[in-house]
Amino acid sequence: MQSMFRKIVMAAAVGAFATLAASTANAENKVNVPFSFQVAGKTLPAGSYNVSHDSTNAFVTLRNENSTKSFTWLLTPGLPDGAPKKIALRFDSRNGGHVLQSIQFESLVTPRIDNASKSADRGPDGQ
Repeated sequence: MQSMFRKIVMAAAVGAFATLAASTANAENKVNVPFSFQVAGKTLPAGSYNVSHDSTNAFVTLRNENSTKSFTWLLTPGLPDGAPKKIALRFDSRNGGHVLQSIQFESLVTPRIDNASKSADRGPDGQ
C-alpha cells in the first residue's frame, strides 16, 4: 500500500514538473522585426526579439536577442473572446521610421506604448 501511494505521489510530481516546463517554454516567443524602430525614445535595430510574459500574465518583456537591453510593460485584457490568440507587435509610421505602439500577447495587450504619437495624431486643436 505504501509503495502504491509513493508511486502516485511521484507521478503527480513528475506531471506537475512537465506542466511547469511546458508553460515556461511557451512563455517566451521569438519575433523577427525587419526594420529598425523606436521604443521610449530609443532606436532598436532590425532583428530577432524575444517576447515573454511573467508567470502572472501581468507583464510582457521585449528583448533583442543580441543585447541585454529589455523593455517591460503592463498587460491588460483588451481583446474580445474569439479574437486570434497570437504574439504581435504593432507599429505606427512617423517621420519615415517606425514606432512601437503595442504588443499583443495571446488575448492580452499592452496599453498604447508611445503616448507622444497619440497626441501627434490629434489635430492642432487637440481633437
